Amino acid sequence: MATLHTRTTARFMLSPAVLLLLVWMIVPLGMTLYFSFLRYNLLMPGMEAFAGIENYQFFLTDPAFMDALVNTLLLVGGVLLITVVGGVFLALLIDQPFWGQGIVRLLVISPFFVMPTVSALVWKNMFMHPVNGLFAWVARGFGLAPIDWLASVPLLSIVIIVAWGWLPFATLIILTALQSLDQEQKEAAEMDGAGALSIFAYITLPHLARALTVVVLIETIFLLSVFAEILVTTNGGPGTASTNIPYLIYAQALLQYDIGGASAGGVVAIVLANIVAVFLIRMIGKNLEA
Repeated sequence: MATLHTRTTARFMLSPAVLLLLVWMIVPLGMTLYFSFLRYNLLMPGMEAFAGIENYQFFLTDPAFMDALVNTLLLVGGVLLITVVGGVFLALLIDQPFWGQGIVRLLVISPFFVMPTVSALVWKNMFMHPVNGLFAWVARGFGLAPIDWLASVPLLSIVIIVAWGWLPFATLIILTALQSLDQEQKEAAEMDGAGALSIFAYITLPHLARALTVVVLIETIFLLSVFAEILVTTNGGPGTASTNIPYLIYAQALLQYDIGGASAGGVVAIVLANIVAVFLIRMIGKNLEA
């Protein structure tokens, strides 16, 4: 009886937060679904009309949609590759005992706390600028012609900028897992004649499997909604070379004023994100059970 009373009290105390969360999620989602079935343009107020699935057909058959979908996948895959490989390397490096270890760890983690807009502006004007940027200065020092990164390789530039911001997160998670590794296993392997590569491949890397899956899941969910870096640096261009799905929805809504088409795009983006999230959660569940 006491247990039932405790559970009822706990549910009653949690109910305001749960209701607030549901309202916070359901109201915007409901409005997005409603607008996605309307022919609704901000330049023609009062001319709204039911359009059925016309907005979805328009969004999915738009040539820019396939470009945005491919760019989104390349962006997520490229950032994951850099952050996972770089995170493992940095975690192994700063896990070694050396003087000033705490300061180095703080410096490695600090980029994660920089706002995406600020980091994008820094990379655009201080590193990738074709005239005054650091990369241009280095290229001229070697007698090479500077590269206009944001015009020549816009998607790669976005990948580098976003990866720079997410690399500290991956490093921190992997370093935490690395510090829980039983050192006796490594010492036993070294006594048996195992080299550094063998120890890493057969002891360290399997131990990091769960941490790596967590990094992949969390980063993927957030990387599917990358927007600020693209808006600040390339505006999705040249053409659609660096346009991803969130930026395509933004352009549809606030540049073309097509709220109906943008809402349909938002619903499509939610469906795609949930498909990816379910797949990754199942993958992590199998990994945790192993």
